[in-house]
Amino acid sequence: MSRILMAHQIAGYPDDETALAAGESLIKGGAKILEIQLAFSDPSADGVAIQTACSNVLGRGYTVRDGFAYISLLHKKHPEVQLFLMTYASLAYRPGIADFVKTARDAGVTGFIIPDLPFDCDEGLGEACRKFELYQIPVAAPSMTHERLHEMASAGFEYIYTVLRAGITGGKTVVTSDMLAFLDAAREGGSKLLGGFGITSGEQAEALSEHVYAVVAGSVFVNIITDNYDSRKPAESRRIIAEKIEAKAAELAG
Repeated sequence: MSRILMAHQIAGYPDDETALAAGESLIKGGAKILEIQLAFSDPSADGVAIQTACSNVLGRGYTVRDGFAYISLLHKKHPEVQLFLMTYASLAYRPGIADFVKTARDAGVTGFIIPDLPFDCDEGLGEACRKFELYQIPVAAPSMTHERLHEMASAGFEYIYTVLRAGITGGKTVVTSDMLAFLDAAREGGSKLLGGFGITSGEQAEALSEHVYAVVAGSVFVNIITDNYDSRKPAESRRIIAEKIEAKAAELAG
């Protein structure tokens, strides 16, 4: 049985051509939503795999403008795929939230996941998203108080990104009764839940899929790229990475 897969990718990692091949393979493997991350030097939620990849991207001089160019290219090639932009507040705040949102909209972005802009203190992100008819996607975590989670769930967001466990990305996630109770509380207002953090297997995705709108996976794909990329053999690396990412996406998408 197929399910909705939201696949995370870091724009520009490890190089432009391989990043595009990886994005294409995610889509070919069945991802219906891509969460494109703009590399940032001081992330608050990313684990070692994503932090290292972001450092690699920044180290080769990759810019926010480059990231938007990649998103625009991917959108033109696959207009049927939803593109959500994941980044941190500093990158969005520096040019002005409204200008950042408009630029992203023009590139093909339909939603924003910015973990360090809380839903009730968002520096104008919600207002800009309403103006340009885009989705503001707040992040809910099990560490939130019941009162705060209820406030978020009742605020009318189309999507809520639900972090399935405490900590950072990349570790293994096990579906538990406490997790399911958290997801039930997060969806009480009717929002579509995007559930991620540590999803690496089809078995995990299947267990979670009954409880969320979309299963989110990220570090598993970043690790495939990292483990198989050889800068001395980029073309061969690209072929191997594309095959393995497509296969893993197909497994997670069911």
